[in-house]
Amino acid sequence: MKFKEVMTPNPLTLSPDQTVRDVASIFLGRRIDGAPVVNEWGELIGLFTKSHIMRVVAEGRDLDTPIRDLMTKDNIITAGPDDDIDDFYQGPEEISGTKIIDPLHGLMGGEVAIQKAQFGRLPIVEGKKVVGMFTRTDTTKVFLEQLQKVGSELVTILDSVHNGILSVDRRGDIRVFNRAAERLLGKSAEAVLGKNAKACFPTTKILETLKTGEARYAVRVNINNKTLISNHAPITKDGEIIGAVAVFQDITELEEISRELEYTKELNAELDAIFESSYDGLFVTDGNGFVVRLNKALERTTGLKGEEMLGKNMRELVDTGYFSDSVTLLAIEKREPVTLLEKTGAGKIILVTGNPIFNQKGEVVRVLTNCRDITELTELRDKLERMQGLSKHYATQLQQLRMKYAEWQHMVISSAKMENLMELVVRLAQVDSTILIQGESGVGKELIAETIHANSPRRKGPFIKVNCGAIPENLLESELFGYEEGAFTGARKEGKAGTFELAGGGILFLDEIGELPLNLQVKLLRVLQDREITRVGGTKSIPIDVRIIAGTNRDLAKMVGEKLFREDLFYRLNVVPLVVPPLRERLEEIPAFVGHFLSKYNQRYSLHKRVAPEVIDAFMQYNWPGNVRELENLIERLVVTTAHDTITCEDLPPYLGGSRANQAASEIAVSEVIPLRYAIEALEKQLLEKAFAKYKTTRKIAKELGVNQSTVVRKAAKYGLGARRSAVNT
Repeated sequence: MKFKEVMTPNPLTLSPDQTVRDVASIFLGRRIDGAPVVNEWGELIGLFTKSHIMRVVAEGRDLDTPIRDLMTKDNIITAGPDDDIDDFYQGPEEISGTKIIDPLHGLMGGEVAIQKAQFGRLPIVEGKKVVGMFTRTDTTKVFLEQLQKVGSELVTILDSVHNGILSVDRRGDIRVFNRAAERLLGKSAEAVLGKNAKACFPTTKILETLKTGEARYAVRVNINNKTLISNHAPITKDGEIIGAVAVFQDITELEEISRELEYTKELNAELDAIFESSYDGLFVTDGNGFVVRLNKALERTTGLKGEEMLGKNMRELVDTGYFSDSVTLLAIEKREPVTLLEKTGAGKIILVTGNPIFNQKGEVVRVLTNCRDITELTELRDKLERMQGLSKHYATQLQQLRMKYAEWQHMVISSAKMENLMELVVRLAQVDSTILIQGESGVGKELIAETIHANSPRRKGPFIKVNCGAIPENLLESELFGYEEGAFTGARKEGKAGTFELAGGGILFLDEIGELPLNLQVKLLRVLQDREITRVGGTKSIPIDVRIIAGTNRDLAKMVGEKLFREDLFYRLNVVPLVVPPLRERLEEIPAFVGHFLSKYNQRYSLHKRVAPEVIDAFMQYNWPGNVRELENLIERLVVTTAHDTITCEDLPPYLGGSRANQAASEIAVSEVIPLRYAIEALEKQLLEKAFAKYKTTRKIAKELGVNQSTVVRKAAKYGLGARRSAVNT
């Protein structure tokens, strides 16, 4: 139904310049509680109602105030004259304390369904001009028409049913009596409606059903010299019996059932022919596993004679060696379809599927078993699996050889631990599982992530790294998820894609994941679960195709226990953990690292520096809290600061135990006059370097130096000792 069919055309409209006093007088005179406000061209610009007048009175405001200052201007629901009224309805919900009853469900005692938009008056707008109003009175008129329509349809449906239907209420009075009931029971609806069923039909059993609440089926009833079959059932609402219904069927319809039985016999013969024509072997057992039927194809499939199986129990056939196992017995036990590979006594491999068949009581009465000879197919499959296994093995070996012998300037692998780790990395690169790389600061977690990307199917896609600890918390969310236009002050007009979108088809490495704020941990968990994101300030979900690799130098399991990291996110990230050992656990790699970094910086700065053997020995004695990053930084420092080509222990920092350190232990010496401030800073730095090398925590260092722990942390940051500090700070 269209709004134009029921709306009030050419409704009263108000001008924004009219005062509250004038409008109140109009409302009283017209007996209305609201009207649209239009401009000089008749275009809708607002709504003004009695609520606005009441608010003016309650607030003690001037009644001569123009209504433009008080009217509702925004979020005004409107409709067009050609819009369907049904589009503005759904259910169930209340409107102004009133429930509108759906006509069909109302007759059956249920309350449903109301307006999609709650409104007391709905302006009807064509173009921009108000052409009508749709009010609660119009709504009532629409629903009355629907009530009449649905009520008429319900009566038509009941009268169209072939079986007689008689329904009574909780008192036993007849409420429904269709035409089929009139025909079968010999009375008109006018004569019985509203009267007690026992008075109208003395032999009826429907009142017993109403009293006991027990359904009755196939009850024979003799009425007007007719023998009928009747089914009685109680009508309940909220667990209470509120009536009963009886459905009558003339017994002469049994003839039709007889004809259907004949058809069933023909169908059974047809199914027998299909059963015998099946290429696969078929046999049927009863609920105890005894073979009751089989087809000829079973003999060809299993190599067994039919008489060897017919009448035998499947347990007996397994015990005597005819089958290696029985899918039939498993199907009976599990009460569900089961598929197995079985080997017959003749050496054939067959694919067997057993499907249990249940009766109305839920008991297994038959099992239909399908057998297919797959001996040759199995042999081909095994051969293919062997070939695929060899191919995968050779591919893995080839990739490892490429990694081992390729001239990668950023990878040095010369220990058993790292070789085993890199072999695992190559295998993991071929799948798409989420990986958590753990290890101390400076061990090379980022290089591991780059290696996974370079050897994965996503290598042609982007590799994006985000350091979760280096980006301010207020910017990290928009950096990861992007933002829409106007999401916050300073946002780009066109919005911005986040790193999850930019890494599409590739890999996103979330370094320092332990620094991720708790509110963003929730959003990251959703990304891992649903593989979709929502930009900051946006409402649309964006699917993503990206592999997540996370890295951390913190103990996430401990953080979970301290409620600093979400447990569910930890398990989502820790699908495949990779632990990169610190340099102190692979000291045998130090000579290779020294040679690698020495060559790198000699080439960069066009120098020819070399390292004395005793320097390597000193390196092997140090515990390297800053790991490979600390070693690389030290090599670069020695290359660019030493005046001679051979780097000796004399050139090493004091904390590495060189001869200069021994000398500094006994006395403090200076080679030239420098400002006192610079001399003090140099001494502080050397002292802190030695303390960091000797002690493991800033707490112990502060105790030995006789200062506060905060002083140690501040001085370490000042002199660039942050890498070591993060590893030992407590």
